[in-house]
Amino acid sequence: MKIIFDKVGHNEKPFDHEIDGVVASGTLIKSGYHRVLLQGRIDGTVDLLCSSCGAELYQEISTPLRLTISDQIIEDKDDLDIIEFLNGEIDISFIIESEINSIKSDYCYCTKCCDSDEPFEMEF
Repeated sequence: MKIIFDKVGHNEKPFDHEIDGVVASGTLIKSGYHRVLLQGRIDGTVDLLCSSCGAELYQEISTPLRLTISDQIIEDKDDLDIIEFLNGEIDISFIIESEINSIKSDYCYCTKCCDSDEPFEMEF
């Protein structure tokens, strides 16, 4: 789902988009000449693999989402939640996929491995 940056005004523009069982919904509103504020939620289920044994598991997510979106390069060290879309389109699918990949990149363990007293070994 792509939204033209210039089509977002000072009135809230709602969005609702789903990818792989994860739904992002919220609003976009212009917060400056080159900035749009995204406020919403991400809800759904993410498929994960246990970091120890590789077993498939699922994690329910329900988290608020607040991002600043810009159509130009921003060098602001105070606000790290900025996404730059330099082509003039806000890609909601990209934002959802980024949040899913962020969750998948974290270590997660199944109940069997959490309760195990065996030391974790790595062989190279």
